Amino acid sequence: MLLAGGCGQRMHSNRPKQFMEIDGIPVILHTMRTFQQHEMIDQIYVVCAPEWESFVIQHAQTAHIDKFTDIFPAGETSYDSLRNGINGLSGSFKNEENPFILVHEAVRPLISSDIITQNIRTCHTYGNAITAIRSNEAYMVSHDGICSEDHLPRETLFRAQTPQTFPLHELNDFFRRADELGIPTSQSLFTLVREIYPEKPLFISSGSELNFKITHPEDIETLKAILAYRQEQ
Repeated sequence: MLLAGGCGQRMHSNRPKQFMEIDGIPVILHTMRTFQQHEMIDQIYVVCAPEWESFVIQHAQTAHIDKFTDIFPAGETSYDSLRNGINGLSGSFKNEENPFILVHEAVRPLISSDIITQNIRTCHTYGNAITAIRSNEAYMVSHDGICSEDHLPRETLFRAQTPQTFPLHELNDFFRRADELGIPTSQSLFTLVREIYPEKPLFISSGSELNFKITHPEDIETLKAILAYRQEQ
C-alpha cells in the first residue's frame, strides 16, 4: 500500500512531491515500478487525494503496472490516510484472508528489490518488519533548537524507513486499539504501534541510505543525480 496523500508544502511546488516528474516520470511511478517487478508482490494499492486519482490510474495503465489494484482516498493528515487505506484494504479481503501488507511511502522512489525481499522474509519469520538503518551520525539533544543539553548514543539508534509490514488483521487491531485509548494521531505506523503496544517487539529489516524520503527541494536534486548516474552505468 503506497501512501501518496501528502500535499508537499515544504517543496514549494504547485504539485505534491509524489507526483512531480523526474525525467518525465512521476515520482510515484518510480516507486510503483519496483513493486511491480518484485515476484513476491501480488497487488499494489495507492492512497491519494481524490483529485489525483485519475493521474495515478492513467500513469499506471500507461506504464503497464498490472499489479495496481485500487485507490483509497487520502485524509487530512498522514495518520488519517493510513487509517483510510487500512479500512479500504479490509473491505477488499474476506475476513478469513490475512495477507501481509507492506505500507510504503510513495516518496521513497529508490526502494530496492532487496529491501522488499528482506522485509517480507522478516515478517514471515517474526510476524512484522520495520525497515530501518543504523545511524552513523552523532545526535545532539536540544529542547530549544539553540543549544544542546545532551546527546544520544548512536550505537542504539536506528532510523525507521518504509516499508513497514504487518498482517492485515493486526493493522485493523492497531486502529481499533488506538480508538479505545483515545489516540487521535501518530507520526507513523511504527510510532502508533509503540504507543498502543509498548512491549510488542518490532523486528528490524535492513534499509538503505538510498531509500530516502523526498521532503525538501534538495532531495529532488539528489534523486535526479542518482538516476542520471544509474543511466550512465
